[in-house]
Amino acid sequence: MPSTLIGPTSHYFYSLRLKLHYVDWGNHDKPPLLLIHGGRDHARNWDRVALDLRRDYHVIAPDLRGHGDSQWALGSSYSMIDYTLDVAQLLGAVDLFPITIIGHSLGGAIALQYTGTYPDRVRKVVAIEGLGPAPELIREVKPAHERMREWIGEMQALARRHPHRYKTLDEAVARMREANPHLCAEHARELTVQGCYRDEDGTYLWKFDNYVRAASPYLFNVQDARTFWQQITCPVLLLRGMDSWASDPEKDGRASAFRDYRLVNVPKAGHWVHHDQLDVFLRAVREFLA
Repeated sequence: MPSTLIGPTSHYFYSLRLKLHYVDWGNHDKPPLLLIHGGRDHARNWDRVALDLRRDYHVIAPDLRGHGDSQWALGSSYSMIDYTLDVAQLLGAVDLFPITIIGHSLGGAIALQYTGTYPDRVRKVVAIEGLGPAPELIREVKPAHERMREWIGEMQALARRHPHRYKTLDEAVARMREANPHLCAEHARELTVQGCYRDEDGTYLWKFDNYVRAASPYLFNVQDARTFWQQITCPVLLLRGMDSWASDPEKDGRASAFRDYRLVNVPKAGHWVHHDQLDVFLRAVREFLA
């Protein structure tokens, strides 16, 4: 069977009464590897990575709450603490310790927070632009009451916002390529097919809950984040696309919080390093995990 036809099996687990989905790429006798996607992405975002790494690892990848085929968090918002709890629930259910974790963006932040909470459970961790906003982006702090008022307004606006519908799958693919110009047409179609669904009227919609767009009124706390990072005892690989908005963590000082880390800046890659330079990404990861 051609490797492009190999796919994972689907499974479910529960966290805070939500039914959450994850995929399993098999090879249960191999070392466990968890892949955590970023915001508004999905577990199948990792397909090309998993097809390679499954040769040597038992790969599992969850759909975060409100994403992919996982249940939406109705009546509550989406926060880092909830996502981290969900990962803890998943790993407790599959009982694969110690485990290696790779996370992208939001998923990278979750991976680092989980590892800082349970350092003895993680063998190695890879964070693709998972350190949060650059320090210069959070220097100007609005008073808490202003942030709360803006957040309430944002939530009310999201309540009035209807998910965008695409008349054809090709329209959705075009939007995917607009969001990431580095993607080739074939890869953009793969991500779109797994990341959207066809409604009864024949239109296509993204699977993620629109409410995951909302930013918390509680600012990213660099001091708390550094506390988590300082608890990590395993080796850490930090990956950054040189065409991305993310700043260099060595130059801005954030990398100094890690005891044992390696930084790789990837040329000709934006925020989605594992999409934009897959071969470079896989070489760096395999060298780090060896």
